[in-house]
Amino acid sequence: MQTVQTDPLALAAIEPIASGMIVGLGTGILADRATRALAARCLAEKLELACVATSLATHKLATDLGLRVIPFADVEQVDYIFDGASEVDHQVRMLKGHHGAITRQRLVAEVSDRCVYLTTEDRVSDRLGTKALLSVVVIPFGIASIRRHLRNLGLSGVLRRDFDGKVFETEGGGVVFDMTMPDRDPRELATELDGTCGVVDHGLFLDEADEVLVECKDGEVRRIVAVQ
Repeated sequence: MQTVQTDPLALAAIEPIASGMIVGLGTGILADRATRALAARCLAEKLELACVATSLATHKLATDLGLRVIPFADVEQVDYIFDGASEVDHQVRMLKGHHGAITRQRLVAEVSDRCVYLTTEDRVSDRLGTKALLSVVVIPFGIASIRRHLRNLGLSGVLRRDFDGKVFETEGGGVVFDMTMPDRDPRELATELDGTCGVVDHGLFLDEADEVLVECKDGEVRRIVAVQ
């Protein structure tokens, strides 16, 4: 694992952060690297920040590193968020959800002035769904009927389970289907999922990203900027 001083991706993610900001901390391996870099920079530069965490795991990491984490329930607006992405296309549309924190991640992104996402070169694709599965969070009460409706939308997949075989539950009490995406317009599919009773959220993040930072195999960082 790279140290903070030699982690160009993490350093690029935190570069715009300045004292006085409220910063959203993403969830996952790449976001954790940026959180560690931010903590080191706060210590070195004595930055005064307030942070909101997109998952309990991120909250623990941030507090263990000495970052000040405040309840998101008290926050109306966030200045900046960095987060990870499971897959990104060339229009900076994304698939997220590997860590089961989709709704919290979307809520924080929704109120953030600038949203920057981190990914690796092998996760950039011409079509969403070719590199990652689509995560769909549903209410357990209606799991069978919801799954039938998802099949009617052309989605097939499996219920996510932990390593011990137990059904995975999100921090909000939902369960997750990991589904193969059909070759169709992502925006149309997202609209259909948004209108499906019992679907809490899904991994299609189509408008959230202002910029994606791509970690290349040679260690360089490439930027993909959303077209306004």
